[in-house]
Amino acid sequence: MFSALKNRQIEFYINANFAEFLKNIIKIESKHSIYKKSSEIKVPVDFLLSIGGDGTILDTITSVGDSKLPIVGLNTGRLGFLAYNAIEEVTEMLDNLESGAYSLQRRSLLQVHTKNNLFGDYNYALNELTIHKKDTSSMMTVKTSINGECLNSYWSDGLIIATPTGSTAYSLSCGGPIVMPGSKNFVVNPIAPHNLTARPVVVPDDVEIKLNVEGREPEFLATLDSRTISMSNATEIIITKAPFYINLVQFKNQSFLKTIRKKMHWGNDIRN
Repeated sequence: MFSALKNRQIEFYINANFAEFLKNIIKIESKHSIYKKSSEIKVPVDFLLSIGGDGTILDTITSVGDSKLPIVGLNTGRLGFLAYNAIEEVTEMLDNLESGAYSLQRRSLLQVHTKNNLFGDYNYALNELTIHKKDTSSMMTVKTSINGECLNSYWSDGLIIATPTGSTAYSLSCGGPIVMPGSKNFVVNPIAPHNLTARPVVVPDDVEIKLNVEGREPEFLATLDSRTISMSNATEIIITKAPFYINLVQFKNQSFLKTIRKKMHWGNDIRN
């Protein structure tokens, strides 16, 4: 990849942690700069290249924020559901970026509001907010309301509020539906509910979802994508749609439906 960038005389930045990882592996001869924080990038940037798996792309969200900077995923992980491009396709990928042979797929995010802004400046997620029990085998109760009206009190191991992007992640593993990107929905999905009638619910993303937790333990865990903090049971959580979106680069012959068929074997039947 670095050879291809050098051949095209493309200048680039490298994250400081990644540069430290690479220094004993490869000598990068291309012209580049190293940054620790995205605020240190002083020149216009066209793309952010995420090298890794889907979790790596989730980690880039805090760097991109509301800048609308397009993200290109180069998959070196296992699934590669968001990181579409295989490592063998680096040359073709760069050719397409230079020639403009790509489209941008908008992905919505959710935003979390708490009294003391417990997630700080990074109170948003591309995949989901997950509420789950912390230090006990006993279940918790998550009182959930939509625009002030009671939806349900989930007696379970926790609750997932997922975006359309997150509908194919943890929520899917917990029996939730697949939601197409751009559907303008949230999925409210209990984790291992002790009630056969507690099923996942799809709601519009222009609503306000409010969560209040009760349980034997005084604290619970709240996870935004890959960022987890401990919260008091007295904490009230409000979820809304974030006021900005993320751009994922998509090349020709790539689509959401093709991805779920290829990566998740959607509709495959070994009998046929």
